[in-house]
Amino acid sequence: MALPPSTANWHWKNKNVTPWAKDWLKRELTTLSVTGGKEGEVVSISEVTSVEGDVELGQRKSKLLTIFDCDVRMRWSGTTSSGSEVKGTLSIPEVSHEIICDGLSDFVFNWSLETASSAEVDAIYKLARSQLQSAIETKLSTLPGDIIATHSKDIHISGTSTPVSGTATPIAKPAAVPAVKKAAPQTVKGVNTTTVTVEPTFQASADDIYNLLTDEKKIPAWTRNAAVSQAKPDTEYSLFGGGVKGKYVSLSPGKEIVQSWILQSPTWPSGHSATLTTTLNQGSDSTKVTFSLTGVPLGMEEEIRRNLEGY
Repeated sequence: MALPPSTANWHWKNKNVTPWAKDWLKRELTTLSVTGGKEGEVVSISEVTSVEGDVELGQRKSKLLTIFDCDVRMRWSGTTSSGSEVKGTLSIPEVSHEIICDGLSDFVFNWSLETASSAEVDAIYKLARSQLQSAIETKLSTLPGDIIATHSKDIHISGTSTPVSGTATPIAKPAAVPAVKKAAPQTVKGVNTTTVTVEPTFQASADDIYNLLTDEKKIPAWTRNAAVSQAKPDTEYSLFGGGVKGKYVSLSPGKEIVQSWILQSPTWPSGHSATLTTTLNQGSDSTKVTFSLTGVPLGMEEEIRRNLEGY
């Protein structure tokens, strides 16, 4: 069944492109070569020996998002001005969206030299750690764009009635408009509170949504901020760069998440903690997600509703 682009592109979809990305890294990095100041000096990446990690392309609210974190290891080789061969290894433990797209940290390059040191050899080693390293960073910066250019057609719909193909989960109908429920007032430790419930439906599997909500490496794809999340009971988490904090109480993968919830806002009572229960109900072509936040201070219902819908 075809959906209008404005509907089909609004909700979360994702595609695992890890095999393609591994091939891309092995192909593109081995094209890199730089020359030194003396005739004959050259250094290049000779082989990418391993790529460990996951790479995905996701879409949320019509925005395409790359999600990746890989450990890349390779061999490099060079030639001195006198024609002698120089060899070594290089590992980059984190090639990630957070580094390339968000600039949250810098690449770590672990270089090693296998050839016995000499003045000529050291010159090549220095060339590798300066100019070749810069070339690697430049090349890696093109990875997100190439992911989107190659795979966006599989999850992003253009035109007026283009059917979906290649998505991680089938799409058969528009997602339901989120419903908001309000409960009767309660009193928690001197704070008059209520419960706010939001019930959106997503064209994605329950497992995918669970991972997006709890996986520290995937959370920034929808919060656009750094996150802390070990996804284990009694561990602390932090979302939106510290805007929301708390502890996990219990987790049932693909089914339910219970966590304490504290909004870092001047309007949130000091020392007050609410409880967010997220329930995932998998359907045949979509998943209904129920966000139920108990302990919401009276008067903050609309603000909290907007926060929950922002999830």
